[in-house]
Amino acid sequence: MRRLVRETDVLPRHLIQPLFVEPGTGVRRPIPAMTGQERISPDVAAEEASRCRDLGIPCVLLFGVPATKDPAGSGAWDERGPVHAAVREIKKAAPDILVAADLCLCEYTSHGHCGVLDHGSVRNDATLEVYERVAESYARCGVDVVAPSGMMDGGVASIRRALDEASAHEVAVMAYAVKYASAFYGPFREAAGSTPQEGDRKAYQMDPGNAREGLREARLDDSEGADILMVKPAGPCLDVIAKVRAATEKPLAAYQVSGEYAMIRTAGAAGLIDERAAMWESVRGIRRAGADIVITYFARELAKEHRSKGTH
Repeated sequence: MRRLVRETDVLPRHLIQPLFVEPGTGVRRPIPAMTGQERISPDVAAEEASRCRDLGIPCVLLFGVPATKDPAGSGAWDERGPVHAAVREIKKAAPDILVAADLCLCEYTSHGHCGVLDHGSVRNDATLEVYERVAESYARCGVDVVAPSGMMDGGVASIRRALDEASAHEVAVMAYAVKYASAFYGPFREAAGSTPQEGDRKAYQMDPGNAREGLREARLDDSEGADILMVKPAGPCLDVIAKVRAATEKPLAAYQVSGEYAMIRTAGAAGLIDERAAMWESVRGIRRAGADIVITYFARELAKEHRSKGTH
């Protein structure tokens, strides 16, 4: 009876699985801060994408972990890099799954910031020029979605224009429209090696206390041509998800980030909570708040359990 009258479901088609990709072949390197997640090579990423497709998950989101970094973050647009290679491998192995690529510089810069750094400050317009170059390089490799996460002003419009001028009209933009300077990103920064070497990202990421600002940011990205809007992190921002959902008709994604994932894993391992039940409840709460799409490290587990037992 409960399933008959339930208002909110979590189905595989609602999910995106993030993947961390590094150079090499046959690489599966466990991430200590994120139990169950790995750094993987492009060939293994193709295997994981095929697995996601078979589970009914429609999309994977790729993050690059380059072998070397430099102040300019040049690895972000190097078409020999791990993300570009993974896109090509996935498209050969599972052409019917959507491939999204995170578009930022923090994983690629030696200083760990999301843009071009000048005397300790990120330069917005100079960064946009680099983002355009990265987007074009992804499009040439066959990506379906670019996901700009750097929170630069005018970023969506700049990237959309660059893609259109490159005749990549079919490549969608999933904007990190509402991205807070959150304490919940720590495990991700360990996984991607993207912790700032000095300072922080509060100058270009949002104050977690600001909901109205989030609405303004979402409306800006909507007006600039974003195909999908995103709120990040998800769990601490359910109210913001609901506000953005009410303000736009665009598809809305929410990112259950690494810290949210790690807390559930750690508490479950310690026997403090029912890990499986918390996994389902947390993602269902994000969907109930209004997210059409949930980016979560639990995606494969949720989809596998759904397939074996039905929606929980």
